[in-house]
Amino acid sequence: MLTAFARWIWEQSRRKETQSEHHGGKAVIRALRKTCVFFRLVCPIRVQKAIRRSEYTELAALFGLQFMALGIWVVPLSAVLYAHQLQDIRPYAFATSAVAAFVSPLIFGAMADHHASPVKVLRWLSVASAAAMLIVAWSIQNGWPGGLVLLLIQLYALCSAPTASISTAIIFSRLGNSRSEYGPVRAGATFGWMCGCWLISALHADASTLAQYIGAAVWLTMAAFTLLLPSVNPPMPTHRLSWKQRLGWDALTLLRNPDHRVVFITAALYSIPLAAFYAFTPPHLQQLGFHRLSAWMTLGQIMEILTLLALGRVLLRWRLKWIFLTALGFGVVRFALCALNNRAGLLAGILLHGLCYALYFITAQIYLDERVEVAWRARAQALMSLMTSGVGNLIGYLGTGWWLNACTQSNGVQWTLFWGGLSTAVGGVMIYFLSAYRGKRAGGETQ
Repeated sequence: MLTAFARWIWEQSRRKETQSEHHGGKAVIRALRKTCVFFRLVCPIRVQKAIRRSEYTELAALFGLQFMALGIWVVPLSAVLYAHQLQDIRPYAFATSAVAAFVSPLIFGAMADHHASPVKVLRWLSVASAAAMLIVAWSIQNGWPGGLVLLLIQLYALCSAPTASISTAIIFSRLGNSRSEYGPVRAGATFGWMCGCWLISALHADASTLAQYIGAAVWLTMAAFTLLLPSVNPPMPTHRLSWKQRLGWDALTLLRNPDHRVVFITAALYSIPLAAFYAFTPPHLQQLGFHRLSAWMTLGQIMEILTLLALGRVLLRWRLKWIFLTALGFGVVRFALCALNNRAGLLAGILLHGLCYALYFITAQIYLDERVEVAWRARAQALMSLMTSGVGNLIGYLGTGWWLNACTQSNGVQWTLFWGGLSTAVGGVMIYFLSAYRGKRAGGETQ
């Protein structure tokens, strides 16, 4: 109640401030607002800070619940399938998310842009994800055939794939300055992922279907949490929508912009070797004598949180081009460290994963929020999901699975060759980005 009252006070002050700015007092109003002279009784600084703090907590909690559910699904999946004699479908099980990314994110992104409140879309997708995860867990536990289990995993992927882009669009719509504010909020997602992995390891469920049952409960909790979020209706269409627009495929027109195209293509290419990290780092850890694999994998998320907390300052001081290149450069180093094939090198590679991921993929989300028109932003984030989780992951899971088999000999996997090849591949992606990206806004400003 207090937060709602404070929000109402802030909205009244903003309305008065907007009216005053419209009459030419913009600079004066900003100066007064900073010193808290402007409408001192109506908009005190303490009320403003309370509103922002509560709003940040709300947005971070939304991200945290979503990525906790995603982490509980992704990280133990390989071990769960292996423990239930379903190891043959592991590459295809991970590839289901890529197949889903070709379909559902753009469709539901278009729905959030044109037809329904993004919050409502996210709520029902969370309920559907929970139901699908429960069915998958029950089928694995009861020894269903691998082909049928794979179809159910695909059903879950279709339900969960759009949630990341829709929640990202919701959060960006409520931020005043995405460059300085998005990083700390996005850290909530990484912390949620870590908590999910810690919980699974603490319950000794790294290879148990209990992980999926817990994940379903988290999805239902998230669905309930969305009831607390304000429901923002999409703008009414001014013309009849074509089937291409309803399915979200009009988002492909964003690729006509040269810099957009480079960012999207680089994201897809960078996701190809990244797929190997999720699928094949746990068995490498296990071979080197590690236990509680889900917990060890969270080393990358620790570095990711630190990077996200510093990202706002980095974005204010560096050009986007150099941030993207730094991410790609650390990607080369990360796989090179894994190629050392020892405990210290592999742990260092896992640690660098968070830095590489945040500097490229989170910066790319901020780039889209700044450079794409408001009416296209949900579809832009959905297109990014298609390029990374769809194109990149599909080629990545199947391609790196083939590469792993090529690097496997009678005495086991040649991890130095495997990770070294992926390091070389990232180096090629880095050369492509350096040669193709120009970083020019429509007005000619360098980015």
